[in-house]
Amino acid sequence: MTLLVLGAVAVMLIAALAALLLPDLLGALAAASVVSLALAVLFALLGAPDVALAEAVVGSGLSGVMFAMVLRRVGYQPADEEETGHDDAA
Repeated sequence: MTLLVLGAVAVMLIAALAALLLPDLLGALAAASVVSLALAVLFALLGAPDVALAEAVVGSGLSGVMFAMVLRRVGYQPADEEETGHDDAA
């Protein structure tokens, strides 16, 4: 049980760092949803299935969909390699 809790916390930390460091908004949104989903798993492991279900539905599901809809509504387009000046072929 301790290893599962540590694994969920590790996933949360890695996904939180990814959400902070990713330049792409959609990738950061997906990473934030992973943080919320790992928190739901942690709640379930600690014996709070009702809180885990609420966190999974609201935290990773509903808010993730809402943020994605907002990005679509404001016309977010991921930057291409040409616009950013990065050249991976070099």
